[in-house]
Amino acid sequence: MSTLQTPSPSHWRIPRLGVTGGIGSGKSTVAAMLAAHGATHIDADQIARSVTAAGGTAMAQIAQVFGSELIDDSGGLHRERMRALAFGDALARQRLEAIVHPLVGQATAQRVLQAEQAGAPLIVLDIPLLVESNRWNRQLDRVLVVDCSEATQLARVTLRNKLPPDAIARIIAAQASRSARRAAADMIIYNDAQDLGLLRAQAAQIAALFGL
Repeated sequence: MSTLQTPSPSHWRIPRLGVTGGIGSGKSTVAAMLAAHGATHIDADQIARSVTAAGGTAMAQIAQVFGSELIDDSGGLHRERMRALAFGDALARQRLEAIVHPLVGQATAQRVLQAEQAGAPLIVLDIPLLVESNRWNRQLDRVLVVDCSEATQLARVTLRNKLPPDAIARIIAAQASRSARRAAADMIIYNDAQDLGLLRAQAAQIAALFGL
């Protein structure tokens, strides 16, 4: 894990830490560990799932742009079909992101405001596409990258999501490279080891830097 200077007093009001990493890196596990130390965890993936669920704010526009075949029986996004489309067609992915990302940004801003009003000691923004988007840099005090090898990503996602290797490879290729994420990081946790105790200890070190 890379080192980080203690945040300056101006950041202590309510610091915002962006946590990111490639699929299967363990970023959400680390974010949840920070939440266990008292941080407020805002999960952009969870928000994206909610806006694309049945009745979600993105669904009317998704149906209009992509058609009924991308809607499941409940009225939510057909995730398997959309995954195949979006990670095989860059234009389709951009069209989906143009619908979903603004809604996720609005909901995230609302949750940040609520956390600030509640006096959270640290706001952890769990953002898969933090590096790919230019919109987050001005909203964060620090960026933590959870990094691992592509072989580890492949093994974890195969076990967790039961996706075929070629589908996982397309997702990894569509995300920022490991070097790009590391270049954007203020802190890095390397998470190739299957050792939750070690990961928990590294998360505790990060939490301590913010007084948690």
